[in-house]
Amino acid sequence: MIDFVEGIISYIDTDCVVVHAGGLGYRVFCPNPYFYVKDEGKSARLYTHHHVREDAMHLYGFPSRDERDLYRRLLDVNGIGPKGALAILAGATPEQIVTAVQQENVNYLTKFPGIGKKTAQRMILDLKDKLKDFTPSMVVTNAPTSLLNDGLTYQNALEEALQALMALGYSDNETQSIRPQLLTTSKSGAGVEQLIKQGLALLMRG
Repeated sequence: MIDFVEGIISYIDTDCVVVHAGGLGYRVFCPNPYFYVKDEGKSARLYTHHHVREDAMHLYGFPSRDERDLYRRLLDVNGIGPKGALAILAGATPEQIVTAVQQENVNYLTKFPGIGKKTAQRMILDLKDKLKDFTPSMVVTNAPTSLLNDGLTYQNALEEALQALMALGYSDNETQSIRPQLLTTSKSGAGVEQLIKQGLALLMRG
């Protein structure tokens, strides 16, 4: 079991980062690889979940142990696989996910890719008690305190990036569909140019 990978962020792709450690390049799938834009070429630690199948071995990485633990708890829900759990964490902050489960907000949970009403209800049934230990101070890990206390800092960057993408010809519906991912990145301190780069990659991927 690989508990974490620490090394140089060599490069960032649309669904993963490659970490150079011990002479090897580890491909680590992340909810939002662009969270690590600020760390490209620098050393970073990713807390990992090592998923082994008959035909493949994958590493899934997170900026904190709490977020990784939430990912693992999502995997405990019947009907949610490794990529599905990653998509949930890509579409919302851990705090939002935990709150939706605790408040039994089925409508919110069904907005995630691949999550229908039955799976959302199963999430609530399976996780509501298990997530009592998760508090906002533990799960909000993707944004520095200075940015969290100054919403205008990252909100302005986000809005400028969305406007730029619309100026390039993308519709409001298209840009709003990637807003959650860009919001997470903007909270990490990314600038407008980085957000536009991520937005283009997401929109081209569809």
